[in-house]
Amino acid sequence: DTMRRVVRQSKFRHVFGQAVKNDQCYDDIRVSRVTWDSSFCAVNPRFVAIIVDASGGGAFLVLPLHKTGRIDKSYPTVCGHTGPVLDIDWCPHNDQVIASGSEDCTVMVWQIPENGLTLSLTEPVVVLEGHSKRVGIVAWHPTARNVLLSAGCDNAIIIWNVGTGEALINLDDMHVDMIYNVSWNRNGSLICTASKDKKVRVIDPRKQEIVAEKDKAHEGARPMRAIFLADGNIFTTGFSRMSERQLALWNPKNMEEPIALHEMDTSNGVLLPFYDPDTNIIYLCGKGDSSIRYFEITDESPYVHYLNTFSSKEPQRGMGFMPKRGLDVNKCEIARFFKLHERKCEPIIMTVPRKSDLFQDDLYPDTAGPEAALEAEEWFEGKNADPLLISLKHGYIPGKNRDLKVVKKNILDNKPAANKKSDLINAPKKAADASNPQNEAKLDEILRELKCIKDTISSQDERISKLEQQMAKLAD
Repeated sequence: DTMRRVVRQSKFRHVFGQAVKNDQCYDDIRVSRVTWDSSFCAVNPRFVAIIVDASGGGAFLVLPLHKTGRIDKSYPTVCGHTGPVLDIDWCPHNDQVIASGSEDCTVMVWQIPENGLTLSLTEPVVVLEGHSKRVGIVAWHPTARNVLLSAGCDNAIIIWNVGTGEALINLDDMHVDMIYNVSWNRNGSLICTASKDKKVRVIDPRKQEIVAEKDKAHEGARPMRAIFLADGNIFTTGFSRMSERQLALWNPKNMEEPIALHEMDTSNGVLLPFYDPDTNIIYLCGKGDSSIRYFEITDESPYVHYLNTFSSKEPQRGMGFMPKRGLDVNKCEIARFFKLHERKCEPIIMTVPRKSDLFQDDLYPDTAGPEAALEAEEWFEGKNADPLLISLKHGYIPGKNRDLKVVKKNILDNKPAANKKSDLINAPKKAADASNPQNEAKLDEILRELKCIKDTISSQDERISKLEQQMAKLAD
């Protein structure tokens, strides 16, 4: 029977990649030449951000998606860092907020004007200082507003409340060697890391403990990557002892043996994995490769199914990956990459060929929307929440983003740290004593009114954006 079913049934079997025409690329960009294995590019439904070479400091470009063609040498940049920028990440809950980590040991968070930059941006909304060596990784929490993780070459991971500019969790004793990458799980309750000591660790950041680890996940000495999948399993890329590139799938509850381990080829570029939780497809982009390979993850053997390879002539310096809500659902587009060459950025579109023009709901299950499921404080207090999902049936229309405001707490008001635990224990009791039926009724009333106002605002936002679109059409 297995012999007959050589070709596995999958709706993604015929996914094909296509580079856009030349006039839809972003040209004449001096892509950063820093030797660092991050993707150098971050995209969202409004903007593409690219780390560029800059004299006397670090900079990155932020271009509105429609600003294709040749980019003028004098085009404004985001240039507040004093050393090269190593990593950038768009906030998943605000398409105008981006974080950057740099060789100058700082993390900066920036607010980009709604229509892009007209002048260079030198003033971040907040500077996060806490690392003693360069910061090579920044990653926003997937479901809690204003929670940002950074990892540096001091082998420390810091989790910040961006809304107050404070470092609230510092994991500085878990890694003895360089951290290659950090990945949040779907609801942001755990992180997994790959490190130069060849270990993959699963960490509960709020309890500050390692809940699982695998030594020598890949035997080779070259850099590894580890990412969480939607079902809680972990996907890794790395190298064998013979320097062959490998990919593997692990169950964090039992890391003894991988669920699957595949050898790929003998190239020395680090494989950057990009994962789409809606379709369970992983795209592997090797730095310096000229191809993107993609695989479907399922729960039947061999678990990691090779689908196809997109090949081009030019090697890639870096890669951006568009969130699902930025894709064109009318064209059955299931992924869009922004491939960096030496002097340009080229979008590559992955499509499932379908004859029908109707919305393909099997390709587009509800996907993570731009609304945060939790506030930062709730997450730090121990709450978890899955992403809030939205339907893409009518495409995604970006709403208005609220400005990022940072409220610096008065340090003098802070009690000595030693009291923190006992305060937390006593607080709920005090609150319970104070609550009486009258207060609760009042609270309910306020919450109802708040919700009512929020609903009104969001419907007005939609109305505004529709009117703006109509205006734009008439103007064209």
